[in-house]
Amino acid sequence: MAYISFEPKDYFNTTLYTGNATGRTISGVGFQPDWSWIKNRDDTSGHRVLDAPRGGTKELIANGTNTTITDAQSLQSWNSDGFVLGTAAGVNANTVPFVAWNWKANGAGASNTAGSINTIKTSVSTESGFSISTFTGTGSNATVGHGLGVAPKMVIIKSMTGGEDWTIFHEAGGGGKYIILNSTALFGTNVGAFNNTAPTSSVFSVGTFGATNGSSQTLVAYCFADVQGYSKIGSYVGNGNADGAFQYLGFKPNWVLIKRSNASGDQWQLSDGKRGVNGAIKTLYPDSAEAETSSDSIDFLSNGFKNRATSVGRNGSGDTYIYMAFAESPFVSSSGVPATAR
Repeated sequence: MAYISFEPKDYFNTTLYTGNATGRTISGVGFQPDWSWIKNRDDTSGHRVLDAPRGGTKELIANGTNTTITDAQSLQSWNSDGFVLGTAAGVNANTVPFVAWNWKANGAGASNTAGSINTIKTSVSTESGFSISTFTGTGSNATVGHGLGVAPKMVIIKSMTGGEDWTIFHEAGGGGKYIILNSTALFGTNVGAFNNTAPTSSVFSVGTFGATNGSSQTLVAYCFADVQGYSKIGSYVGNGNADGAFQYLGFKPNWVLIKRSNASGDQWQLSDGKRGVNGAIKTLYPDSAEAETSSDSIDFLSNGFKNRATSVGRNGSGDTYIYMAFAESPFVSSSGVPATAR
C-alpha cells in the first residue's frame, strides 16, 4: 500500500543549472515553486533564499544575519515549471554550476488569524506539510498561525528587517530550546525564543527573543510537518563507524539536512539526490558560503539514509544529530512499486 497519493516531485524538487549572466527562465522544476533556495556550488557565494509571500527579488542569505536584500536581477518571479532569473552573480554567474531546492506551498497566500498575531500572509500546503508565514513581531509572548492542521516538527524563523540569526525550533529540542541555521552552535536554551511551548495543530509560539519576535520587526517562518512517505523530521545517535548509523525514513530521500546538536563546532550538512550518487554524494553547508565538498559521505537508500563517514559532522560515536528529509520516492509508490537505492 502506498504511503501517499501524490508524487513527492509535485511538492519538492532539486534543480541543477549552469549560470550564463543573462536574463533567463529555469524550467524543469515540475511545479510553480513558492520557496526557492539557491546556492553557487563552486565558490563562496551565499545561500539565496526567496519565497512567494515576500515576492521575487527579495533575498535572505541563509548563512548570514542580513536583512532582506532587494536585487532586481536576482530570482525575479516563479512560473508553472520553475523561475525567472536576472543577471545577478549570486544566482546566475556565467559558467558557474548552481543548485536550486524548490518547495510548493500555495502561492502568495493570505492572512491567517488563528494566533494572537495575525499573519501578513500564510501560504500553506496541508497535503505536503509545509507553510510560509510572514508576520510582524510584538516583543511579547504570542502565537502565530501556520495553517498546517497538524503540529509542525520544525519551524525556521528569520527577521527580514533586523540583523538576527535564523532561529529554529526542532522537536528534538522542545519549546525551551533553539538552534541556529547560520551557526555551528549546539542547541541553545532560551525560553523566550518559542515561549517554552511546542507548536500545536494551529499555531507556533514565540516569546520575547528578538530573533523570533522582535518588536515591530517583520519576520518570515517556514513550518514543516511529517508526511509519511514524503517528509520526516527527527534525530539519531551516531556510531563513529564507516558502516554508519542508518536512519529509517519510509522513503528514498531526495534532500537531507543534518546537524550535530549536542555539541558546538560542527556545520549543518545538506545533501541531495541530484549532486552525486552513493559513494560520491556532495555536501553543502547552510551556515557557510563555501563550495560543495565530497567529505562526510552519506548513502541514500530505498527507505532512508546511511552515513558512511566516521567524522563528528554526521556520525560521531554517541553524538546526537537532528535532521529534516524530503523524498524522491516513497518506499512504496502510488502504483505499488518499491523504491530502489541510488
